[in-house]
Amino acid sequence: MRIVFMGTPEFAVPALEHLVFAGYEVVAVYTQPDKVAGRGQRFVISPVKQAALNLNLPVVQPTSFKEAGAVAQLASLQPEVIVLAAYGQLLPQSVLDIPAHGCINIHPSLLPRYRGASPVAAAILGGDEFTGVSIMLMDRGLDTGPILAQAQIPVLPQDNTGSLTAKLSRIGAQLVLDVLAGWLKGALKAQPQDESRATYSGMLSKKDSEIDWHRPAVDIWRRVRAFQPWPGCYTLWQGRQLKILEAVPLPREGILEVGQVIAVNQGEVAFGVNTRDGILGVLKVQLEGKRAMSSAEFLRGQRQFIGAILPG
Repeated sequence: MRIVFMGTPEFAVPALEHLVFAGYEVVAVYTQPDKVAGRGQRFVISPVKQAALNLNLPVVQPTSFKEAGAVAQLASLQPEVIVLAAYGQLLPQSVLDIPAHGCINIHPSLLPRYRGASPVAAAILGGDEFTGVSIMLMDRGLDTGPILAQAQIPVLPQDNTGSLTAKLSRIGAQLVLDVLAGWLKGALKAQPQDESRATYSGMLSKKDSEIDWHRPAVDIWRRVRAFQPWPGCYTLWQGRQLKILEAVPLPREGILEVGQVIAVNQGEVAFGVNTRDGILGVLKVQLEGKRAMSSAEFLRGQRQFIGAILPG
């Protein structure tokens, strides 16, 4: 079975490795072009490209399939199925038509819920008790194709986007193997999505990173988890960004101003910030220019912090 794999971030790596280790013939790996990043403006390769190189697989990096010859080059590989996981661009119909068994996508949500760019963060922001992985047969829409299989897991209180994405990537890697075994034998039937239940998740943005203390504590707690590891959540302290890395919602204590910092002695929570509804207990922070540290360690170096009123 000749397979072309398409993916870019770390989420896609387990699926690629599972396909190779299961004995499938991965004839090429498509990933997004190398990017310039960092102070040195050096080219950085994607996690999928690094994994493909480690596995001695050929790598192809078209800017898009509008490039001259990009579709023809893909067709020349004669893939019988294309497997995608967070590739980073929609495939035109000319690509979808190439493999006889279609293009199969690994999407980290329980479709039709959270189509789009940030489904894992959206599940945390939405306070969902469960999320999961969907394996779907692609069409020209944005995550609109019929479903081949789904797997569900709970969203735990300690989960953030990074940890939950890692769990879903491993589940998706195994699930796509199960799906391929049945799909290629004709033992699976794709089920259309219920359009009336469809929701969408947009791109995360740095402009949403600053904490608004007029939100409820539970809402801010979800944002801290959803925006970790990127773009992060921060408040301002003495003109510098103070990132809130880990937090937990707590009940309100007395009459306080919104944004007021109070001392808390509850496990790893050394201080909290009053919100519109409840206290956001803080476990771990990072002051701009400093390393990450526990809230207790931060207080030892910022004794005037308790009682301060944070903006937002």
